[in-house]
Amino acid sequence: MTGRPARVALLADAAIDLLAEGGMRALTHRAVDTRAGVPLGTTSAYLRTRQALIEAVVRRLADLDRADMADRALLTDQPPPGPPPRLAPADLDRLAAGSAEVLDRWLTTGRHRTLARYACLLEAVHRPELRRILEHGTVLREQARALLAAAGAPDPRRQGDQFVACIDGLLFDRLVGAGALSAPVPGSPESREDLRSAVRTLLRAFTGA
Repeated sequence: MTGRPARVALLADAAIDLLAEGGMRALTHRAVDTRAGVPLGTTSAYLRTRQALIEAVVRRLADLDRADMADRALLTDQPPPGPPPRLAPADLDRLAAGSAEVLDRWLTTGRHRTLARYACLLEAVHRPELRRILEHGTVLREQARALLAAAGAPDPRRQGDQFVACIDGLLFDRLVGAGALSAPVPGSPESREDLRSAVRTLLRAFTGA
């Protein structure tokens, strides 16, 4: 990545750190300049308005999340034509293990990204013009629907949406909810195993496999 895309990614990464540490109140163009180590005025030159800055953050979060999922073969940008192959219980076991690794990553090395995403989502509740922030979850829901259809779920569209909501709730609980106090330490083998078990339980409930 070079040129303007690289510079915008640098600024977005700095903004993500600010959001994670101080919430929306910490996010200013000047603060992003300082955190990114660029001359004052750089962020305003690339991302003139606050909305443009937030949208750049969201695009960056979506790109990084998709890269994490693709790394664990949890996301396919262009699925092959035709109906997906039928998934066996062993396939779902592998999916649960891969999902646990991604979730654990979002609780550790990707923790700032997760906190920043929640900050953006809360901002969108009060600012309707930022509702597109929610759109990056559409791909995840479509993938979940296809996955559950391939696993034999009776209502994959509805259950796919429910599966994504459950996963997001699991992540939220481990990051800022009561689970943060009682769950295994993120980054540990115990954490990944506990997350794997939770995801596999969800898949079993939705598919019966």
